[in-house]
Amino acid sequence: MTRVLIPRDGSWGERVSELVVDAGFEPLVLPLIRVAPADDQDALRERLDELGAGRYDWLVVTSQSTVRYLPRVPAAVSVAAVGNVTAAALRERGIPVAFVPRTQSAAGLVDEWPIPTGRVLWPRSLDAKPTIKDGLTAKGMEVVDVVAYRTVSVLDAEEHELDDLGVLAGDDQALTAFEPRETPVDAVLVTSGSVAKQVLRLGLPAGTTIVAIGEQTAEDCRRAGLHVSAIASRPTPEGLVEALVAARR
Repeated sequence: MTRVLIPRDGSWGERVSELVVDAGFEPLVLPLIRVAPADDQDALRERLDELGAGRYDWLVVTSQSTVRYLPRVPAAVSVAAVGNVTAAALRERGIPVAFVPRTQSAAGLVDEWPIPTGRVLWPRSLDAKPTIKDGLTAKGMEVVDVVAYRTVSVLDAEEHELDDLGVLAGDDQALTAFEPRETPVDAVLVTSGSVAKQVLRLGLPAGTTIVAIGEQTAEDCRRAGLHVSAIASRPTPEGLVEALVAARR
C-alpha cells in the first residue's frame, strides 16, 4: 500500500489523514517543523498594541500560524487572508475576513489588492519572503512588518526542546523522521518552503512522489532540490489529496 507522509499534525493533519485513507493510501502523520514564538517579543507586542489601537487600515495574514498570536482586531481594521485555510482560522477566532485573493498566494494577494492607499500591518514568519511588503509598497500602501513566529526543525531539536514544542522524543512515530529507511514512504505532501527543506534532509528515494500545496511551495521544493510530481489546484486538504491521487495513478 502507498504510504503517504503528512508533515503537519493537529486538525489539519487529521483531516488530510482521513482523506488519504479514503483514497486508499496509508497515512503517516509526522510534523517536521514546529512553530515557536518570535525572538523579539517587545517588537511584536508594540506592533500588536498599535493594531489594537486601530492605527492600521489593514491586517494582512499570510499563514494560519500567525493567527494564534493575534489580539482582538478592531472593527475599523480590514483583514486580508492569503487563502481559504488562513481565512477559516481567522474566522474561528472571531476575526472577520474582508479579502481573500482568487489566486491563493502572496503574489496573488498583491496582484488582486483592492485599494491603492492605506497603512498595513503584516505579522510574518521569520523566513517569509518580502513579496507582501515589496508588492504592497509598490502599490502605494504603507506596510509595517513584524516577526510573529519562527519555524523550528524537529530534526534539529534537542529532547527538551521537543517536549517544549509538543513533540515526544520517545514517541515511535516521531523517531521515524530520523530513520526513513526503516519506515519508507512513497509520497510526501509538502505544505511550505520550510517543510520542503526538511523533506530534503530525510534522504528519500528519487522516485518518491512529491505533492506541493501550491505554485509557490512547488517553486520552494525545486529550489530545495526536490522533484515535484504534482501541484494542488486548491490549497486545501481536498486539493492536496486530489493531486496526490492523480500523481499516483
